[in-house]
Amino acid sequence: MKLLNFAVGNRTSFGAVIGDSIMDLKARLNTDITDVLSLLRYDDLVEEAQTLARRGAGDYRITEIKVLKPAGRTRYFCIGVNYPERNEEYKDGSERPKFPSLFIRTHASFSAHDEPIVRPLESDQLDYEGEIVLVIGRGGRRIPESGALEHVFGYSCANEGSVRDWLRHSKFNVTQGKNFDRSGSLGPWIVTADEVGSEPLRVITRVNGEVRQNDTSDRMMFPIPYLISYLSKFTTLEPGDVILSGTPSGSGARLDPPRYLQPGDVVEVEVSRVGTLRNTVIADAAEEN
Repeated sequence: MKLLNFAVGNRTSFGAVIGDSIMDLKARLNTDITDVLSLLRYDDLVEEAQTLARRGAGDYRITEIKVLKPAGRTRYFCIGVNYPERNEEYKDGSERPKFPSLFIRTHASFSAHDEPIVRPLESDQLDYEGEIVLVIGRGGRRIPESGALEHVFGYSCANEGSVRDWLRHSKFNVTQGKNFDRSGSLGPWIVTADEVGSEPLRVITRVNGEVRQNDTSDRMMFPIPYLISYLSKFTTLEPGDVILSGTPSGSGARLDPPRYLQPGDVVEVEVSRVGTLRNTVIADAAEEN
């Protein structure tokens, strides 16, 4: 089942994608729940939504609605340097890390599918990072790797955009360069884990149609079950938590010469069996004045 948040007219809702149409699950379920992350906290409603989606038809054509971010005010755990060639791109002679690199992003740093991502006034080094996203459906602490995938509700796509020259404003701090408003994107929807299956996922990033990144989840240095287990060692994972699993080699900063995003560029992140996230880059409004 593909679940998304959407707006139609002045009304916001959440629904299921059925072909080229959208079923309005908020209306069909007659619930006060307003978004997908709230839905996944209620197993009975998720089951009812799945039944409706299997048997029913859409209420709106997908062209009639505006896609909103599939996740809002929640925790975004972001993993850095999680593919082998990505570690080698740093050319610092370091061995593969023993533990994942980790940072947090805010909800405001992401745009939705088909919304612009913004190159900020403060930098011309906005970069793309295509990533596989997982959404936690069942929380827990000290989750064993053997059962970690049972805690995944579904998967999505992200462009975990970075403002490169702001990543090293302090000795051990990447927070600023990872959290400029609307510098990344998330979406277009969440595909439930049962539909995605257990085979490796491929993530491909294109800029203006040119493939820049292309790799598969089975090559991660820290696989998804390990990431869930590792994170849950120091914090209790909660339903609705979002984990961005790291980007493959090929980001703009690592090309020779570097190729950063420019206003007008179109970035697409495709994750197999999940979908394609698309955004156009714009300059910060202040830059245009």
